[in-house]
Amino acid sequence: MRIFNKKARFQYTLESERIEAGLSLSGGEAKAIRTGHLDLSQAVARVLNGEIFLINANVPIQGAQKYVSTRMRKLLLHKSEILSLGTKMKQRKLTLVPLSVYTKGHLVKLKLALGKPKAKYEKKEAIKRKDIEKELAQSFKKRILG
Repeated sequence: MRIFNKKARFQYTLESERIEAGLSLSGGEAKAIRTGHLDLSQAVARVLNGEIFLINANVPIQGAQKYVSTRMRKLLLHKSEILSLGTKMKQRKLTLVPLSVYTKGHLVKLKLALGKPKAKYEKKEAIKRKDIEKELAQSFKKRILG
């Protein structure tokens, strides 16, 4: 089971380095994630007091009362990894972006990458480029089949 953050590559310029972290969850949250109920589109990870937290990830639990679905969840990493990520984020003004959540045996893991937020004009250029590529592919298909 794997859940992707489809907006991450559109909203951020990602670096090649990927980090795997464990997620600290309650029982209902783990069950919801295993069934595919998770939204990472607005989520980011931040270093707070020497620990990394996943912020704004929406994990809705069915039938739960008095439950905040976008609460902060602790990420499980080694202290040296947290320090290196924190210094990279401060030095280069980067953001920790969650890319995907998946299960590894009975554990729930999160794949993270460092990224720089794209400006609005960069997002528009990406959309234009995609549209042009799509039109070219359609025209080639028509020529070949047509």
